[in-house]
Amino acid sequence: MEQGLLGFILQVFLSFMAIMNPIGNTPIFLSLVNHLPEKERLRVARTAVLTALVIVLIFTLGGNLIFRMFGITLPAFRIAGGILLFMIAYHLVRAKRSHQHHPTEEEHPPKGELYYEESEDVAITPLGTPILAGPGTITTALSLVGRKTEIVSIVLVLGIFALVCLLTYLCFVYAETMIKRLKPSAIGVMTRLMGLILSVVAVQMVLEGLLEILAQVELPS
Repeated sequence: MEQGLLGFILQVFLSFMAIMNPIGNTPIFLSLVNHLPEKERLRVARTAVLTALVIVLIFTLGGNLIFRMFGITLPAFRIAGGILLFMIAYHLVRAKRSHQHHPTEEEHPPKGELYYEESEDVAITPLGTPILAGPGTITTALSLVGRKTEIVSIVLVLGIFALVCLLTYLCFVYAETMIKRLKPSAIGVMTRLMGLILSVVAVQMVLEGLLEILAQVELPS
């Protein structure tokens, strides 16, 4: 195998590891699923990484077409993702679950159905997107594919991303033992801390989107 291809593979792997940050996202996963049964936590982990994989697959193969079809710009995508993430972070800082993830008394379904709906919601948003497959991950994938237009390179990018998703899944599964060893007070502190970190990430996403928009504005001479 050519040295250039080996360097490309290493670059793709390190780029996805940095942007996905499996170990760093594990406490966030814990904060979002600590109230769910063990079976549902595993479902969340599996659904989240599969959601991220499908999203990156779609955008990698047809991202530019999708953006043009719906008139979406990347800065707008960043801002929307940041706002959504901040809404989740706000409830984590207060150590509460949002209405989106916790039905009211009037909507109260059977307990098994409640857990299933909650786990599906949390797995897709915010875990699947924008935490795992957010604007940063999508931008990274599009950028890496853009540098190498050959089919083999596109397959490599998607294959390496799938590997990183597998590593992320293993980190989430291993987190189950951490939950059993943590006291409720420790989980509460972790929840608030992760909410604070997520809020900073959300604000950073919005700022990056705004800066990209301002950079495109032509000032009158």
